Amino acid sequence: MDHSESDAATRGTKEGLSEVEAQLRLKQYGPNVIPERRAHPLATLLGKLWGPIPWLLEITILLQLLLDKRTEAMIIAALLGVNAGISFVQEGRASKALDLLRRRLTATARVRRGGVWRSVDAADLVPGDLVHMRMGDLSPADVRILEGEVLIDQSALTGESVAVEAGSGTVAYAASVVRRGEATGEVLATGQRTYFGKTAELVRTAQATSHLAEMIFRIVRVLVVVDAVLIAMLLVYAAWADLALRDVLPFALILLVASVPVALPATFTLATALGAAELARSGVLLTRLAAIEEAAGMDVLCTDKTGTLTENELTLSAMYRFEAASDNDLLRAAALASDPATQDPIDLAILSKATGRHLLEPPMARIEFVPFDPDIRYSLGRYQDERGELYVAKGAPQEILKLVGAAPDISDAVIRLAETGARVLAVAQGDDRAHLRLMGLVALEDPPRADAATLVKGLNELGIRVVMLTGDNAATAGPIARRVGIEGAIAPAGSLDKISAEHVLDYGVYARVFPEHKIRLIRLLQRSGHVVGMTGDGVNDAPALKQADVGIAVASATDVARAAAGVALTAPGLVDTLTAVRISRRIYQRMLTYTINKIMKTLEIAVFLTVGVIITHAFIITPLLIVLLLFTNDFVTMSIATDNVSYSRRPDRWNIRMLMLTGSILAAFVLILSFTVFFVGKDLFGLHLEELQTLVFVMLVATGQGNVYLVRERGPFWRSRPSRWLIISSIADLVVVSAMAATGILMTAVKLKLILMVLAAVTIYLLVLDRIKIQLFRRLDVK
Repeated sequence: MDHSESDAATRGTKEGLSEVEAQLRLKQYGPNVIPERRAHPLATLLGKLWGPIPWLLEITILLQLLLDKRTEAMIIAALLGVNAGISFVQEGRASKALDLLRRRLTATARVRRGGVWRSVDAADLVPGDLVHMRMGDLSPADVRILEGEVLIDQSALTGESVAVEAGSGTVAYAASVVRRGEATGEVLATGQRTYFGKTAELVRTAQATSHLAEMIFRIVRVLVVVDAVLIAMLLVYAAWADLALRDVLPFALILLVASVPVALPATFTLATALGAAELARSGVLLTRLAAIEEAAGMDVLCTDKTGTLTENELTLSAMYRFEAASDNDLLRAAALASDPATQDPIDLAILSKATGRHLLEPPMARIEFVPFDPDIRYSLGRYQDERGELYVAKGAPQEILKLVGAAPDISDAVIRLAETGARVLAVAQGDDRAHLRLMGLVALEDPPRADAATLVKGLNELGIRVVMLTGDNAATAGPIARRVGIEGAIAPAGSLDKISAEHVLDYGVYARVFPEHKIRLIRLLQRSGHVVGMTGDGVNDAPALKQADVGIAVASATDVARAAAGVALTAPGLVDTLTAVRISRRIYQRMLTYTINKIMKTLEIAVFLTVGVIITHAFIITPLLIVLLLFTNDFVTMSIATDNVSYSRRPDRWNIRMLMLTGSILAAFVLILSFTVFFVGKDLFGLHLEELQTLVFVMLVATGQGNVYLVRERGPFWRSRPSRWLIISSIADLVVVSAMAATGILMTAVKLKLILMVLAAVTIYLLVLDRIKIQLFRRLDVK
């Protein structure tokens, strides 16, 4: 905090700032928010033109211009622009969705201005404002306490698990949690000048690896290597056969372009954008489109307990009577030893239950009340009515036993109640303080959410291991984990500092976890090859959320946590995570179809055209028609992003070796058809070279579309109905290409009868190939 801001803060009065002064300071110091660094839209758009795929296309465009092949250069430039445009637009929509989420989840603060207390957006606080905080609140800024005392939990900022007492003169840092008490204080620093804001900067040091970018690059690398070998063979043959380099070089360049999955990034972006829209309708927003692709492979989900798996609200779960005549007598005594003014969650839970049973009517006159104190560990009330005085006490069993004196052995009862994960309190009552009687025990718990067990079961059925990471103690965390179905033992105290990667999943519950432990656990799991999800809500979670492959910010998350995460939930709990996983796996199935089809098509074209030149001593298709193939196949098959598919019951992983093997084998079978069509046209029908080039173009378009339907199902192709857009785009593609071939647009015209014969031959051949595909996918375990 700088000196000017500190001086401004000290000029506040007990009446608070005037509204005019507050607005002036707001202009001077800015909103009380952590600014998000956003790239300029132009820089983002230009970034889509930077990478392995754009580089290959940009080099090809330059060489085409140098060779005076302007038509081909323009078409390739159009392909590059379409890919960049789709990615830019869809990611922009995701960013706007996050902005809407932030506006729905704005925080408020109680501030005194002009002598009047009011609620304002926390973003409008300025240095010098007087604010009031009470139990359960987050400190809205760095606040110096002026009046009152609070117990504040700063673990979200410092990693210290022990809450600290804060009285007059103490600073409560922004985002620290008020655990007990109430206080009025003066704002010292706001926004990025707070301790909270400086901590948020640490998030930028964490970074998740993009499996999608990795996978695309590996596919491109393999395909380019294959094409490079074939092009080398072609150049060697051209030199031996005295083919003109001016004719061979453009053909070789276009062949290289044909091997690049130009539309793959755009198709992924489109598929994830459509999935993001579907998720948004379910209250799940994506802050990073790639997160939904990573969710398909997620096999470990690290989750918090409080507010995620539990309700984050204490309720009375059980009572055990000793001298109380009934449960109502025990509950009434506990309620009288509670005070609603403290806003203590324990007191509020007991009072809510007692009020619901009308146990405090008629009310007794309270003479004295000593609220719960961490030093004495109990609360004490003194009341009076027409029958005389009544003393009631409530607190830690061992402390209440000291007040009671002679009392029965309650250890077994305490242990039984505590084994459920509940917090156990003893209640005593008497006519005078020296003669209190032990009324019984009350147990309070933060119960599991109604959907928690279903969530964990659903994740397990999808092959996702759930691990609990909580700052709570093991005695509380263990029973909750068992009740919601989390498997695995509780990690021994201190094990997180020395555990190795191969033993992380030996345990299902890690208690007393500090922020640095979370990010270490995630890195250990990632090092072991796991795709890790992480849920969180606080600043302390932000580095782990960003490090995780799938960071999930829960509904109550801070802005820093939401910005670091890839997925933002708007409904309490985690049940929407199941929806995200299912949708992500459907997207994976669509992209698997596209990728296998692209590998098949690339290998078919590259081998067919290269070998065709060597066998026939002529170019069996023109460079222009190869470029047209990119439009008629790659971009038309982007409609795969809308296909009707099911999701797998296990995490999906990209296995490049398996994909290449599958695509190569299927491409080999399609190559048989390709050469058959060529030689039948050449020898049986006596077509000249220009007509053969057109016929080959039609055949390549038809097999490209047919391959989609061949590989979209791992079983028989007819097992599910393709999406309407996929069917429409395929039909439109074939109709347009057939019309161009029949009328001679950009190619030599051939008879419609020949075109229909080629389409029929492709259809029949692929129907037969479908049976071979089923056996192949089964042997290679393609799911």
